[in-house]
Amino acid sequence: MACFLVPASEAVVTTVIEKIARSRENEKKDLTVTAETDNLKVSFSEKLGWLNRMLWGGSALLAFEHLWHGEVVPTFPFLTAVSDGETSEMLHEMGTAGVGMALLVTAVWGCMVAVSVIIGKRGVHASDDIRKEV
Repeated sequence: MACFLVPASEAVVTTVIEKIARSRENEKKDLTVTAETDNLKVSFSEKLGWLNRMLWGGSALLAFEHLWHGEVVPTFPFLTAVSDGETSEMLHEMGTAGVGMALLVTAVWGCMVAVSVIIGKRGVHASDDIRKEV
């Protein structure tokens, strides 16, 4: 019914945080000279961008699916559950399915970030080894 609203809400919040983080990173870049090893690291705002794309994409697909099945309509109140008096069912679905999906996407993103950190550390160590050989 409205489970897509939970990941969409998370996407709104993380998009704002990403914009703030990106502006702070750009200010920091202007003030410091970056080393060669910094090129191997993925910035926090870029990692947050991964989460945003996953959340926005999933929310858009879910919204389309709900629209396709007639659960979302182009007239007020937009959600058929609200107009049919099934608000409690809708809130229950948002609390179970919506929160579950948002947590799962965030957990997958956390694994992606962990893997990128490990790969980044390996890249830094490999570049250090190459410099020692030269």
